[in-house]
Amino acid sequence: MKSNQLVCQCLENISRKALENYGKIIKDFVRRRHGIYALYRKNKLYYVGLASNLASRLNHHLRDRHANTWDRFSVYLTVSDRSLRELETLAVRIASPKGNKQQGKFGRTENLKRKFPGL
Repeated sequence: MKSNQLVCQCLENISRKALENYGKIIKDFVRRRHGIYALYRKNKLYYVGLASNLASRLNHHLRDRHANTWDRFSVYLTVSDRSLRELETLAVRIASPKGNKQQGKFGRTENLKRKFPGL
């Protein structure tokens, strides 16, 4: 693993039914691991989130307000949890998923738009 590596493992485009039917196997793999996850509805990104325990978070989404809104998911396991919030914010701001209510915030990022008042 490279020292500048951000994502160390991923599981992409997995059926919700696989999580429901083989959840123990998937949950054992991501248990107590942190990263970013994505929920999809009909092959379109619906929701992006971060989690310090991906297994617990995915299980929660099987029952919460998003429960009947997604049919596939992806998880991206990160090397550390240092940049999770900014990663989530970046993904949400770029993709604007329908399920995300908030855009998130960048910590100390300078907004260059202020330097270009005519934009």
